[in-house]
Amino acid sequence: MSQVYKRRFVREKVLQILYAYEVNSDGHQATIDSLFEEIKEEGYKEFATDLIIKVIKHTTELDNKIKERVANWEMNRIALIDKILLRIGICELIYFPDIPPKVSINESIEIAKEYSTARSGKFINGILDAILTELKEAGKLNKTGRGLVDESITKSLVKK
Repeated sequence: MSQVYKRRFVREKVLQILYAYEVNSDGHQATIDSLFEEIKEEGYKEFATDLIIKVIKHTTELDNKIKERVANWEMNRIALIDKILLRIGICELIYFPDIPPKVSINESIEIAKEYSTARSGKFINGILDAILTELKEAGKLNKTGRGLVDESITKSLVKK
């Protein structure tokens, strides 16, 4: 299994754990334990744990970002899986400087196509793309490493 598919597999497990947490916040440890049995490499377990902790810790902030983009919708009308995938995507955009924004967005879309409704991919893409644009314009996109800065930012730096 390639590294790309392993990360997607891990993200799918994180989605399942966060779904269990959302449905029953007191009884999710058994779910975590059983799903983590399927993740063998320690680095992937660390990534999953870090992502779970950050999504849970920043849920209010992540939900506020979603609310800003869905002004005509109430949060309870958004499918739970879509909401969790949006939280994961936004969390990666904000709190994981080593993950390229396009990867975070694409992974959320692809997982939505597998686990949610037919329209979820487009919905998630629209929200995450708008949040990415907002983060760039506000200078709050903290990404480092090769392939993490898009061409428009690179071009503006070259002009200076």
